[in-house]
Amino acid sequence: MATVKVDKGNFQADVLNAKEPVVVDFWAEWCGPCKMIAPALEDIANELGAKIKVAKLNIDENPELAAQYGVRSIPTLMIFKGGEVADMKVGAAPKTALSHWINGSLA
Repeated sequence: MATVKVDKGNFQADVLNAKEPVVVDFWAEWCGPCKMIAPALEDIANELGAKIKVAKLNIDENPELAAQYGVRSIPTLMIFKGGEVADMKVGAAPKTALSHWINGSLA
């Protein structure tokens, strides 16, 4: 499954009410490390298919959601399960580390 763009209008439906776990990538256009991990997240989303959803949330367009979840540094990745934050990772990491972290949350 490809990554999906989320904002305050669809966050409830696409993240909080999702049946599958959702990795939310809190990012911004000006963030170099965010752009660095984007292709890896896209690959992981495609590799895992329906097991997980990867959503991208632009913090400049949705500052209230970033504040609500305490995002102070980007990229911040959060795994939501059943509408709750199950795990969080701050900062860029190589694809292998991201894949290991995400797969670990599925166990």
